[in-house]
Order: sequence, then C-alpha cells, then structure tokens
Amino acid sequence: MTREEWANAEGEPAEATETEDTEALKQALAEAKAKAEDNLAGWQRTQADFINYKRRSEQEKAEIGDFAKAALVLNLLPVLDDFKRALASVPPRLRSQGWVDGIRLIERKLQSTLQAQGLSEIKALGEPFDPNFHEAVMQAKGKEGIVVEEIQKGYKFHDRVIQPAKVIVGNGEEDNKEE
Repeated sequence: MTREEWANAEGEPAEATETEDTEALKQALAEAKAKAEDNLAGWQRTQADFINYKRRSEQEKAEIGDFAKAALVLNLLPVLDDFKRALASVPPRLRSQGWVDGIRLIERKLQSTLQAQGLSEIKALGEPFDPNFHEAVMQAKGKEGIVVEEIQKGYKFHDRVIQPAKVIVGNGEEDNKEE
C-alpha cells in the first residue's frame, strides 16, 4: 500500500499528512540541533576545565619543587654560616695552611651551589634599615637608620626573603658629634 492509498484509506487528505510529517521532522531537527549545541557546549566546558586542571597541576608541582628546594636551602644556611665563622676565626699564622684552603674551597663550592639554585645574599652593611630585609637586634652609635654592623647574613631565595639579616642599626649619636 502506497502512502497515498494509506492516507485515503484513513480518510485524510495526503497533503495534510505531509504537512504534519514535515512539521514533526522540523521539530525533531530543532530538538536534535539544540541537543547537539548543548553537547558541544558541555564538551567545550569540559575541555576548558581539563586545560585549567592541567595548568593548576603543573603550577602546584612547580610550587612543591620550589618549596622543597627552599626547605633544603634553609636547612643548609647554618652550615654555610658556620663555614664563614670558622674561616673568619682562623688565626693569621694558619691561614696559609693547605687544610684552611681546602675548607675555604668547600665553603665556596657550597655557596656557589646554593646560588645556582636561586640563593642570594641580602646586602646590609651601610644600607638604610629595611624591616623587609633586616632584623634589628640592637642600636649603636652611627648614622641614624643605617645598618652599622651585620651580626648574621640574610638570604633571599628567588627574590623571597628566607632569612632576614640580623643587624645593628645606628641611633644617630655619631651625627650629632660631627655637627
């Protein structure tokens, strides 16, 4: 039975059935397009979320690595300071000894290794006191607000202070005598 015969058997005109079929197909097509657009939008959001996740994950890994390096460097700073104090306390008559040169080389190697990882010293002596980089332990005669002596070196790790310099700051008494 053909479509026309079937439509005529039902008593409906063939044109009315075609119009209904066309409308039904248009509606189904519109629904399919809307569903496809929703699926595409969802896929794009998921893809963007995944890209953001990867970026955050890589950033967190880098931060964890930097934190681990900073912790290691922070733990090695007392060793570096001890080397500096030991070399400063060597009597002048022993400074030409070979073992003193060996200790000096070890200290330099440790310092250069730490510098290669991002460690740098904070300049303090003769600089204006800056609480972001210096920790004042006392005041003494000298130009007011200027660091007159460095008790302990300060260090930065990738432009972040990990140990402030312990300093003695001038109280301005010396300036009054000069005037």
